Amino acid sequence: MITPEAYYNLVKDTFRQHGRADIAQDQMAYMRNQFEFFGLKMPQWTLHTKAIHTEQGIPQGEELYQLVRLCFEDEHREMHYFALETLQKTLKKQPANCIDFLEELICTRSWWDTVDWINKLVGIHFKRFPELIQPTVARWMDSGNFWLQRVCMIFQLTYREKTDEVLLFDCVRKLATSKEFFLQKGAGWALRQYGKTRPEAVREFLAKNPVSALTKREALKSLKPG
Repeated sequence: MITPEAYYNLVKDTFRQHGRADIAQDQMAYMRNQFEFFGLKMPQWTLHTKAIHTEQGIPQGEELYQLVRLCFEDEHREMHYFALETLQKTLKKQPANCIDFLEELICTRSWWDTVDWINKLVGIHFKRFPELIQPTVARWMDSGNFWLQRVCMIFQLTYREKTDEVLLFDCVRKLATSKEFFLQKGAGWALRQYGKTRPEAVREFLAKNPVSALTKREALKSLKPG
């Protein structure tokens, strides 16, 4: 297995070689010029990622974390996507304390695209280690970091009937006065998704708890009148 540094350089050289400047300009504009892009759309970078994984294998343990960190230090967004795709491939083999690494990534070059992807990984990890949920959510809710707080509300999006309703409603209630768009939107998303499983519970929650207009509008999208 090549070193994390050599692996990182291989990925960067491959992505740079196949990128397109015209696509990169559109991508940067879409992301409000917060990140550089090589100009690779998802089908392209995933294809190259799969080929590199097949040829080089996927690092394990600390070498994997080193590679992911190197990629996140890069200014190009496709490198961050490569890092998350690589970590995702190994997630079911990660130890419980990987939650600390996921927290680190949520707080690194944060924007909705990577945070919501990492959120999916958090949801998977919590299913494997449910004992982590309560202490982690408590810490993240108290952190003051709205990206961590957003994940507290949306990590259960795929849990359906296994959703911890008390925890979900408590997180939404505690953040209901926030003016942060991504928290208001995240709360609505979480309630809308849970409303597909227990619409009556979400309807009752909205009736008894004040939330932002955005949150309520998003939540009601999945609820039939009643």
